[in-house]
Amino acid sequence: MDRIAILILAAGASSRMRGRDKLLEDIEGVRLLSRVVTRAVASGLPVFVALPGPDHPRAKLIGEAQPVYVADATEGMGASIRSGVAALARGAGAVMILPADMPDLTTADMEAMRNAFRAAPDQVHRATAADGTPGHPVVFPARLFPALMALQGDAGARAVLRDEAVNLVPLPGRHALIDLDTPEDFAEWRAR
Repeated sequence: MDRIAILILAAGASSRMRGRDKLLEDIEGVRLLSRVVTRAVASGLPVFVALPGPDHPRAKLIGEAQPVYVADATEGMGASIRSGVAALARGAGAVMILPADMPDLTTADMEAMRNAFRAAPDQVHRATAADGTPGHPVVFPARLFPALMALQGDAGARAVLRDEAVNLVPLPGRHALIDLDTPEDFAEWRAR
Protein backbone atom coordinates (compact mmCIF):
# COMPACT_ATOMS: atom_id res chain seq x y z
CA MET A 1 0.00 0.00 0.00
CA ASP A 2 1.37 3.43 -0.86
CA ARG A 3 -0.50 5.45 1.79
CA ILE A 4 1.95 7.73 3.52
CA ALA A 5 1.44 9.90 6.60
CA ILE A 6 3.47 12.88 7.77
CA LEU A 7 4.71 12.96 11.37
CA ILE A 8 5.84 16.39 12.55
CA LEU A 9 8.02 16.29 15.66
CA ALA A 10 6.90 19.20 17.90
CA ALA A 11 7.18 17.80 21.44
CA GLY A 12 10.72 18.98 22.24
CA ALA A 13 11.63 21.34 25.05
CA SER A 14 13.11 24.14 22.89
CA SER A 15 15.92 24.27 25.45
CA ARG A 16 18.43 26.20 23.33
CA MET A 17 16.08 29.18 22.96
CA ARG A 18 16.90 30.57 26.42
CA GLY A 19 13.36 30.67 27.77
CA ARG A 20 11.47 31.14 24.48
CA ASP A 21 9.55 28.49 22.55
CA LYS A 22 11.00 28.29 19.05
CA LEU A 23 7.82 26.79 17.60
CA LEU A 24 5.81 29.82 18.78
CA GLU A 25 8.22 32.28 17.13
CA ASP A 26 6.79 34.51 14.42
CA ILE A 27 7.97 33.62 10.92
CA GLU A 28 6.72 36.02 8.25
CA GLY A 29 3.50 36.67 10.19
CA VAL A 30 2.80 33.09 11.29
CA ARG A 31 4.00 30.91 14.15
CA LEU A 32 6.74 28.52 13.01
CA LEU A 33 4.72 25.41 13.95
CA SER A 34 1.65 26.70 12.07
CA ARG A 35 3.78 27.37 8.99
CA VAL A 36 5.16 23.83 8.88
CA VAL A 37 1.80 22.17 9.65
CA THR A 38 -0.08 24.25 7.05
CA ARG A 39 2.42 23.27 4.37
CA ALA A 40 2.19 19.59 5.36
CA VAL A 41 -1.63 19.61 5.32
CA ALA A 42 -1.57 21.23 1.86
CA SER A 43 0.15 18.08 0.56
CA GLY A 44 -3.13 16.21 1.00
CA LEU A 45 -1.46 13.56 3.15
CA PRO A 46 -2.65 12.71 6.67
CA VAL A 47 -0.64 14.83 9.13
CA PHE A 48 0.14 13.89 12.74
CA VAL A 49 1.89 16.27 15.14
CA ALA A 50 3.75 15.00 18.21
CA LEU A 51 3.07 17.46 21.05
CA PRO A 52 3.99 17.67 24.75
CA GLY A 53 0.31 17.64 25.80
CA PRO A 54 -3.18 19.01 25.08
CA ASP A 55 -2.72 22.07 27.32
CA HIS A 56 0.54 23.17 25.69
CA PRO A 57 0.24 26.39 23.59
CA ARG A 58 1.51 24.46 20.54
CA ALA A 59 -1.66 22.34 20.54
CA LYS A 60 -3.66 25.38 19.38
CA LEU A 61 -1.48 25.81 16.28
CA ILE A 62 -1.98 22.54 14.40
CA GLY A 63 -5.28 23.24 12.63
CA GLU A 64 -6.56 20.16 10.78
CA ALA A 65 -3.64 17.93 11.77
CA GLN A 66 -4.07 15.06 14.19
CA PRO A 67 -2.45 15.70 17.61
CA VAL A 68 -0.34 12.97 19.19
CA TYR A 69 0.35 13.69 22.85
CA VAL A 70 3.72 12.35 23.98
CA ALA A 71 3.47 11.46 27.67
CA ASP A 72 7.23 10.97 28.01
CA ALA A 73 8.28 13.89 25.77
CA THR A 74 11.14 14.81 28.11
CA GLU A 75 12.91 11.61 27.02
CA GLY A 76 13.57 13.13 23.62
CA MET A 77 12.96 12.40 19.98
CA GLY A 78 12.69 8.64 20.47
CA ALA A 79 9.51 9.06 22.51
CA SER A 80 7.99 11.39 19.91
CA ILE A 81 8.72 8.97 17.07
CA ARG A 82 7.39 5.98 19.06
CA SER A 83 4.17 7.79 19.96
CA GLY A 84 3.70 9.18 16.45
CA VAL A 85 4.21 5.88 14.64
CA ALA A 86 1.88 4.13 17.11
CA ALA A 87 -0.81 6.73 16.30
CA LEU A 88 -0.72 6.23 12.53
CA ALA A 89 -3.84 4.77 11.00
CA ARG A 90 -3.75 1.06 10.28
CA GLY A 91 -2.63 0.39 6.75
CA ALA A 92 -0.17 3.28 6.54
CA GLY A 93 2.46 2.29 4.02
CA ALA A 94 5.07 4.76 5.27
CA VAL A 95 5.75 7.68 7.56
CA MET A 96 7.49 10.90 6.54
CA ILE A 97 9.20 12.24 9.67
CA LEU A 98 10.18 15.88 9.87
CA PRO A 99 11.17 18.26 12.65
CA ALA A 100 8.80 21.17 13.23
CA ASP A 101 11.57 23.80 13.20
CA MET A 102 12.34 23.77 9.45
CA PRO A 103 10.91 27.01 7.99
CA ASP A 104 12.08 26.48 4.41
CA LEU A 105 10.40 23.10 3.79
CA THR A 106 7.59 23.59 1.32
CA THR A 107 4.56 21.59 0.31
CA ALA A 108 6.37 20.84 -2.97
CA ASP A 109 9.31 19.41 -0.99
CA MET A 110 6.97 17.07 0.89
CA GLU A 111 5.31 16.07 -2.37
CA ALA A 112 8.75 15.27 -3.84
CA MET A 113 9.38 12.96 -0.88
CA ARG A 114 5.96 11.32 -1.33
CA ASN A 115 6.69 10.78 -5.03
CA ALA A 116 10.07 9.21 -4.26
CA PHE A 117 8.35 6.80 -1.89
CA ARG A 118 5.68 5.92 -4.45
CA ALA A 119 8.41 5.11 -6.99
CA ALA A 120 10.22 2.78 -4.53
CA PRO A 121 7.85 1.94 -1.65
CA ASP A 122 10.11 -0.50 0.19
CA GLN A 123 13.05 1.88 0.45
CA VAL A 124 14.01 4.63 2.91
CA HIS A 125 14.06 8.07 1.27
CA ARG A 126 16.02 10.94 2.79
CA ALA A 127 15.92 14.55 1.66
CA THR A 128 19.18 16.31 0.89
CA ALA A 129 20.22 19.85 0.20
CA ALA A 130 20.90 20.68 -3.44
CA ASP A 131 24.59 19.89 -2.79
CA GLY A 132 23.76 16.35 -1.56
CA THR A 133 24.13 16.95 2.19
CA PRO A 134 21.59 14.66 3.97
CA GLY A 135 18.83 16.32 5.97
CA HIS A 136 15.07 16.05 6.54
CA PRO A 137 12.42 14.84 6.02
CA VAL A 138 12.99 11.10 5.94
CA VAL A 139 10.42 8.58 4.69
CA PHE A 140 10.37 5.17 6.38
CA PRO A 141 8.36 2.29 4.85
CA ALA A 142 5.97 0.37 7.12
CA ARG A 143 8.38 -2.57 7.41
CA LEU A 144 10.51 -0.31 9.65
CA PHE A 145 7.68 0.73 11.99
CA PRO A 146 8.70 -1.89 14.62
CA ALA A 147 12.27 -0.49 14.66
CA LEU A 148 10.93 3.08 14.94
CA MET A 149 8.65 2.06 17.80
CA ALA A 150 11.64 0.61 19.66
CA LEU A 151 13.66 3.86 19.63
CA GLN A 152 14.89 5.26 22.93
CA GLY A 153 16.46 8.57 23.95
CA ASP A 154 17.13 11.66 21.89
CA ALA A 155 19.09 10.27 18.93
CA GLY A 156 16.10 10.12 16.61
CA ALA A 157 16.09 7.40 13.96
CA ARG A 158 19.81 7.37 13.17
CA ALA A 159 20.15 3.75 14.31
CA VAL A 160 17.40 2.68 11.90
CA LEU A 161 19.04 4.54 9.01
CA ARG A 162 22.40 2.92 9.68
CA ASP A 163 21.19 -0.49 8.51
CA GLU A 164 19.35 0.67 5.40
CA ALA A 165 20.17 1.51 1.81
CA VAL A 166 18.89 5.07 1.60
CA ASN A 167 17.62 6.79 -1.53
CA LEU A 168 18.69 10.44 -1.44
CA VAL A 169 16.15 12.97 -2.69
CA PRO A 170 17.59 16.42 -3.50
CA LEU A 171 15.44 19.39 -2.49
CA PRO A 172 16.06 22.99 -3.57
CA GLY A 173 18.82 25.02 -1.91
CA ARG A 174 19.15 24.19 1.78
CA HIS A 175 15.47 23.38 2.43
CA ALA A 176 16.41 19.98 3.90
CA LEU A 177 19.00 21.45 6.28
CA ILE A 178 17.77 24.77 7.71
CA ASP A 179 16.39 24.34 11.21
CA LEU A 180 16.00 27.05 13.81
CA ASP A 181 17.18 26.06 17.30
CA THR A 182 18.64 29.21 18.88
CA PRO A 183 17.87 32.95 18.94
CA GLU A 184 20.94 33.39 16.73
CA ASP A 185 19.52 30.92 14.17
CA PHE A 186 16.31 32.93 14.02
CA ALA A 187 18.18 36.23 13.67
CA GLU A 188 20.35 34.84 10.85
CA TRP A 189 17.36 33.31 9.03
CA ARG A 190 15.34 36.52 9.30
CA ALA A 191 18.30 38.56 8.02
CA ARG A 192 18.30 36.53 4.80
